[in-house]
Amino acid sequence: MAESLITCRGVDKKFATKGGVVDVLHDINFHIPRGSLTIIFGPSGSGKTTLMNVISGLEPPSKGNLIIDGHDLYSMDADRRSHFRAQTMGIVHQQNYWIKSLNVLENVAIPLYLGGKDRKSARLIATESLDRVGMKDFAERLPTVLSGGQQQRVSMARALAAGKELILADEPTGNLDSKSGDMIINLLLSIQKDLKRTVVLVTHNIEYLPLSDKQLYVHDGYLAEATKGEKMPEEILNSLKSQIESLTQMQGGRG
Repeated sequence: MAESLITCRGVDKKFATKGGVVDVLHDINFHIPRGSLTIIFGPSGSGKTTLMNVISGLEPPSKGNLIIDGHDLYSMDADRRSHFRAQTMGIVHQQNYWIKSLNVLENVAIPLYLGGKDRKSARLIATESLDRVGMKDFAERLPTVLSGGQQQRVSMARALAAGKELILADEPTGNLDSKSGDMIINLLLSIQKDLKRTVVLVTHNIEYLPLSDKQLYVHDGYLAEATKGEKMPEEILNSLKSQIESLTQMQGGRG
């Protein structure tokens, strides 16, 4: 068995609301091998985004432990955890957060400046990272004038630039057409296989499941998992497919 980079032990997450306490995650246990591609999937509202926020250090669990590279993430205070996240994780969001007055190269380079790199080194690393995702020729443009797929590739370059081992991608294809989405997934596969990074991907697209080394299915806050060579139970896939089709029909009806 490959060495685990991430281990989740007995994680519960509850939120207090005006209507009472809501249980979002229930006794979640899994490990993610170093150098693997893991897909977290499930219907909307299932708890998968909350789980990703726990993994990324943004949402302390109500109970349990999240271990990354031997470090207990939530035994750290907030400042130390923030520093650990900045040093360890590259994050690709569904919605990109750009500094709109800066061009593509500067947006990719700015985390490097903040991490202590000098201007020349940061720009060189950022240029290499943009080249890696096929966006070097767009370095001087403003990111807001790019297409959705191009922006996601720049976001990928920003996540890669600091050389972090763990790449977390939260629905990076959610707002893209199928062609652009497939390009982003192929980039993530290249990052995992060629650069030996550990990739955790949240997606609702079950067509990507066969590409993964590990699958984590979240439904009503509970977890089912399968590894490469195993197949997620058909009832899970059929249930998710039905929910996605219903949501698509509802969205189409609004048009």
